[in-house]
Amino acid sequence: MSRIGKAPIEIPAGVTVTVNGDTVTVKGPKGELVQKINTDIKVETVDGQVHVTRPSDDREHRSLHGLYRALIHNMVVGVSTGYRKELELVGVGYRANAEGQVLELALGFSHAIYLKLPKEIKIETKSERNKNPLIILESDDKQLLGQVCAKIRTFRKPEPYKGKGIKFVGEVIRRKSGKSAGAK
Repeated sequence: MSRIGKAPIEIPAGVTVTVNGDTVTVKGPKGELVQKINTDIKVETVDGQVHVTRPSDDREHRSLHGLYRALIHNMVVGVSTGYRKELELVGVGYRANAEGQVLELALGFSHAIYLKLPKEIKIETKSERNKNPLIILESDDKQLLGQVCAKIRTFRKPEPYKGKGIKFVGEVIRRKSGKSAGAK
């Protein structure tokens, strides 16, 4: 059996997991998430735990087993504690400003970039003197949060020579040396 798939998911206090046919709904203090699952995979709640089982050892069933267990686990963690990502803007003159659900980015282009974020994501920007500006994103949906972070990052990916661009806090960028002088 799959190591990930056979591990039970603990349901914390204040979180309810309901299975209705091929739909799993998870409700908690941070919100509510819904996930459709394959009809072959069985999901059941027993004694404060969620168990995911598969009917056979077919290749497709094995792959879906671990996938749906991981998705349900991410939903449980999301509605109980939530997810948080921090993006750092490295570069001279790079700025970020959030008004409501609209993120305004100044990334060295001739124009500002405006990005409207989904209502499920909470956004905050920090700009301190002598520090790089930060974009802090919080959500209960891990997939949506990762997708929005990837979209923001595509506007100016970190480059390997000076390290300028949008990167995750704590991310290490592999640096290149650049031109070597006097190579004749």
